[in-house]
Amino acid sequence: MQIFDLVIIGAGAAGLFCAGLAGQRGQRVLLIDHSERLAEKIRISGGGRCNFTNRDVGPANFLSENPAYCRSALARYSSQDFVALVQKHGIRFHEKHKGQLFCDDSSEQIIQMLLAECDAGGVQRWQPSTVADVQTPPEGDSEGAGFTLETSRGVVKTKALVVATGGLSIPKIGASDWGLRLAKRLGHNIIEPRAALVPLTFDADAWAPFSALSGLSLPVIVSTGKGKARGRFLEDLLFTHRGLSGPAILQISSYWQEGENLQIDLAPDLDLVAKLMEAKSDSRRQLGNELASLFPQRLAQAWLDRLGLSGSRPMPECKDRDLQSLAGQLQGWQLTPNGSEGWRKAEVMRGGVDTRQLNSQNMQSKRVPGLYFIGEVVDVTGWLGGYNFQWAWSSAAACARSLGANVSND
Repeated sequence: MQIFDLVIIGAGAAGLFCAGLAGQRGQRVLLIDHSERLAEKIRISGGGRCNFTNRDVGPANFLSENPAYCRSALARYSSQDFVALVQKHGIRFHEKHKGQLFCDDSSEQIIQMLLAECDAGGVQRWQPSTVADVQTPPEGDSEGAGFTLETSRGVVKTKALVVATGGLSIPKIGASDWGLRLAKRLGHNIIEPRAALVPLTFDADAWAPFSALSGLSLPVIVSTGKGKARGRFLEDLLFTHRGLSGPAILQISSYWQEGENLQIDLAPDLDLVAKLMEAKSDSRRQLGNELASLFPQRLAQAWLDRLGLSGSRPMPECKDRDLQSLAGQLQGWQLTPNGSEGWRKAEVMRGGVDTRQLNSQNMQSKRVPGLYFIGEVVDVTGWLGGYNFQWAWSSAAACARSLGANVSND
């Protein structure tokens, strides 16, 4: 039997970072993961360049049943703090879009940086290794018996246990519900997990008129929901054979609920009615040509066909009500997804361990002292753009920095 101060289950972004920080604070740390290759989500992120954080991060960039929960961790370890670590390791990076930071070279550099931090803290890593059972400390535990773990490499005892097993997205790289099952067995509520940052799909018959637009991309405003649950984004939309994707749809998918409509403005920042009425007065071109000057030609033709309008009609001969209807359809397109592409295409999981049962200062369970949950397994889901990685770094830092310190469990 081996004894540690801390065992971390899950060697992804949150687990690796927590292990390195805790090890460098003098903790004897064991990091366990069931996969041979660690941190696959980091490796494939950002097309292989890892969108490791965002310059502008705040609670408004996250969704949770308990929205204020993430505030403390994000304030205690900011995106600027992680950028400083990246710079310390000499990793070159650039800002791509809306504050999103990517490695200039390869996401492998972030993985190697985290491994170097673990090495600096003397962290032991067991890979691949599985945990068959977790026995919690006896009630009272005045003698510090701690947790007992039955692993594929033998029995381990630890004073503290951190669950950093991630979510259910992208099962082909090893996603598992192990952490959620453990949390539930130990008395924690689970906010129902669902795929987020994921393409949306539509009924095949209803989508048939648009399937020919597959591959077409354009900037849009997309929105859904009401009140505090409303999401609205100005991003690029991508048509696919089965539905819609692109950053706009990935973002709104985290807000969309089954049965709700999406509202899409295909001409953001444009008074399309005024533009078409002006063209009717001033232009001799055909309606199809006029519309194709404002939109991709395939999209323009699809909407003319949808409304039964002739693209060959000269603008002066177009009826006002037809032009107004056309503009209204293009800027107020309403459609209802029948689902999403699911876990295989989802970038993250929405839902997870209920944060109302976790301490926001250190991620410790209020039900089981010495048990911590960090990263994606927790009910905190970020927007597209580096926010989920920042939650991994911030929640891991909050946990690691509290170990050995006198932090209350309120």
